[in-house]
Amino acid sequence: MKSLLLVVAMAAQMDAATMKAGFARVNITPKSPIYLSGYAARTKPSEGVLQPIWAKALAIQDTKGAKTVIVTTDLIGLSRMVTDMVAARVAKEFSIDRSRLVFNASHTHSGPMVGGNLQALFDLKPEDEKVIDAYTKVLTENLYQAVSAALSDLAPAVLSVGHGSADFGFNRRMNKGSATHIDNPKGPMDKDVPVIRVTTPDGKLRGVLFGYACHNTTLGGDLYQVNGDYAGFAQSEFESAHPGATAMFMILCGADQNPNPRGKVEQAMQYGKQLADAVSKVIDGKMDSIAGPVQAAYNVTQLTFKAHDRELYEKDLKDKLRAKVRRAELMLKLYDERRPIRSTPYPVQALRFGKVLTMVTLGGEVVVDYDLRIKKEFPGEHIIVAGYSNDVMCYIPSVRVLKEGGYEAVDSMIYYGQPGPFDENVEETVMNGVYGVMKRVGRKPAKQ
Repeated sequence: MKSLLLVVAMAAQMDAATMKAGFARVNITPKSPIYLSGYAARTKPSEGVLQPIWAKALAIQDTKGAKTVIVTTDLIGLSRMVTDMVAARVAKEFSIDRSRLVFNASHTHSGPMVGGNLQALFDLKPEDEKVIDAYTKVLTENLYQAVSAALSDLAPAVLSVGHGSADFGFNRRMNKGSATHIDNPKGPMDKDVPVIRVTTPDGKLRGVLFGYACHNTTLGGDLYQVNGDYAGFAQSEFESAHPGATAMFMILCGADQNPNPRGKVEQAMQYGKQLADAVSKVIDGKMDSIAGPVQAAYNVTQLTFKAHDRELYEKDLKDKLRAKVRRAELMLKLYDERRPIRSTPYPVQALRFGKVLTMVTLGGEVVVDYDLRIKKEFPGEHIIVAGYSNDVMCYIPSVRVLKEGGYEAVDSMIYYGQPGPFDENVEETVMNGVYGVMKRVGRKPAKQ
């Protein structure tokens, strides 16, 4: 029996060793002042750079030759306008199917505005809009270049997966008006730090992909310097501790999670170090080998909004909140054009690495309830559930959050230029999308 187990283990290691991986990065730091996204209170463009921001790519070629690329960015979010354009070019140039290309934005609130995202956040001047449009055009090219360079860097590699934890993120919906967000310790959270390690066949570290479910909002709207917040500091901290290795951060389902306490650069650096240390601890410990093949599935479903009419937005035109007025103007324009928004496209994706690891990527700002539910319903393998992937069109509340109301369910839609809250079928629709892609990669939910 021991001999058989040894043979199986050796076979798994040999299979893993025949995989290939490649890394690349492109500096996407704005070269001139630009409005930073995330906080409506900002009143002017950026003023310098606290830390460079990056687009990074991890390309993986499995044991059957299929290529998959994961792209991470130090940005507030990417729209389908951008990701679909890059994906189409990648498909044409490299014959990589859309299902095998992931885009994730760290959701730093100290990064530049990107076209198609949070369109009602500011009253922008024409010159500001031109700067954002120009940046978005360059960014689209940069994303493609990152993918291309990672594919050119493919070399034999061994991939492994493990988990650590970090404790600076708290469910912000616990807050009942105090300065902190720890009033109710029963609020849902996930402290998991999943880590994918990539080494050469002889064990030299090439890079890591790691995640955490927490908003990148350590720094507030009073800061006008470009940076990646705690996620940016975590990546640079890890790379300083492991020269020559690439660190990539993927934000998970952290839409209702905030760092605590927050507001200072020193705190962002502290959380970055805590996260980097957690990743280092994982890669120095026992990890499970990832073998191929990599199966992939991608689908775009539709999330429907609660019914609305012109009268609602005509009233909003007189509101004191400028963002509400901007949203009303946008909605009324669409009514005039006889194409009011009733639903939004919603991307759902799954990548399964052998029978060891499944990665689920969801569009939008996804609350932690989805992460916890998917993990519960699909046990038995390592699983990573990421939000902010492929398109960030608005917040994605669970039924619980939707019924409770508040910022994630209602008010946030104003800044995203969406008509209002979702129908109560939102969680069911998202989960049906998850079931669909999971079925296509060979995963079945556990019987409840």
